Amino acid sequence: MRKTRSRMWKVAASVAVAGIALSGCSGGGGGGGAGAEGEPDSGELNFVYMGDADQQKAFNALFAEFNKEYPDIKLKAVGIPSGNWATFSTTVATRLAGGQKIDIIQVATEGQRLFASKGILADLAPYIEQDQDVVDDYWDDISPNLQKFNEEFAAGPEGETVFIPGGFNTMAMYLNKDVFEKAGVAIPEDGNWTWDEFVAAGKQIKEKTGAYLVGAGSGYFVDVMPWLTTNGASTFNEDWSTPTYNSPEAVASAEFARSLVEMGLAPKPGGQFDGNTAFKQGKLAILSGGRWPVLGVRELDMVDKTVVVNWPTQTGNGSPVGWDAWNIAKNSDNKQAAWTFIKFLMSEEAGSYFAEIGGTIVPARESVANSPAFTDNAPEGTIRLSEAMSFATPIPSIDQGAEAQKVIEEAWGTIIAGQGEAQKTLDAAQAELEKLVGE
Repeated sequence: MRKTRSRMWKVAASVAVAGIALSGCSGGGGGGGAGAEGEPDSGELNFVYMGDADQQKAFNALFAEFNKEYPDIKLKAVGIPSGNWATFSTTVATRLAGGQKIDIIQVATEGQRLFASKGILADLAPYIEQDQDVVDDYWDDISPNLQKFNEEFAAGPEGETVFIPGGFNTMAMYLNKDVFEKAGVAIPEDGNWTWDEFVAAGKQIKEKTGAYLVGAGSGYFVDVMPWLTTNGASTFNEDWSTPTYNSPEAVASAEFARSLVEMGLAPKPGGQFDGNTAFKQGKLAILSGGRWPVLGVRELDMVDKTVVVNWPTQTGNGSPVGWDAWNIAKNSDNKQAAWTFIKFLMSEEAGSYFAEIGGTIVPARESVANSPAFTDNAPEGTIRLSEAMSFATPIPSIDQGAEAQKVIEEAWGTIIAGQGEAQKTLDAAQAELEKLVGE
């Protein structure tokens, strides 16, 4: 499904609009009736998302499941094709100012802080208070980090709650059991291994089978951040106010990623290497990704021949994380119905439903992530994707996110291709990122 690294990045970092609809932005509780503002729990809702008609079928499936319980609320998905979240948020704000009716906006991590700053989202406090037991049940069943990240990076201008977080993606590695067995390399029993153990495994696999260890790319979420976070680094500091892309740890991470290509453990970047096909043929030992590689593994009929382990570490476990979030627009004239839809997305039943029909995201509810709905027809170790939230780092998403991503990926790509020395290349990228933050 994800045959190129760039497409993999789009899914991971943007948390895949279609994947969200099909995989369960999970949560807690149902319950209808009139709301705190006396609005009826019925009517029409316009649901806006960043994307095009390709996602329409996924949203129709989502709405059909919702309407089994709430037939009097009709949802219409409105896709806005945009190249980045800044363009999307500006377009939505312009439409709202022009009087267009918008009730709910689907926003991934990259756009949450930007949307929150626009002042166009309703404070959810009255609705949370109205259904406090429902929301408390949800908070109790999701990672404390997910709730914390929602408060830190997606609060409104006055600190109000404007988003309810949903499903997420972390990064892990999908190991081909046959390749490891043929090479005589043991798979980490607890799912953890070091960079040195990773390289040793790759060298033995290359010698015994001729297979590559892992792919090489420059995607912000799928390539850059995993190597940074497992070495105690990131592209920005904790509050995203200062770039840290040229720290000693970041430089060492880039040099390590380049060394995999130099040692022949990863294919040279820039070619047409098809990871899924190579994985099936035993020419690639590892697919890396979040939840989405499970779709390819299923198509290849390799679920039982695959195991999910954590990303190899230098200083400690690490992973980027991006998550979905839901909100209600301030100018919505049917906020109660919109809140009912958000409650549906939080429910355990909805989370299980989406996990069962497949999808490209990890359920927010830990009870669902630990259930057969998520782990059946999935590789051994799949639960590690959910557990990774405990040590994950939010994908840094400044207001100038699209521009920052371009700088970050181009620098990393230059380094792994052997076209630039790591320190100098990241120094130059750091200077560009500092300009963006200062704008």
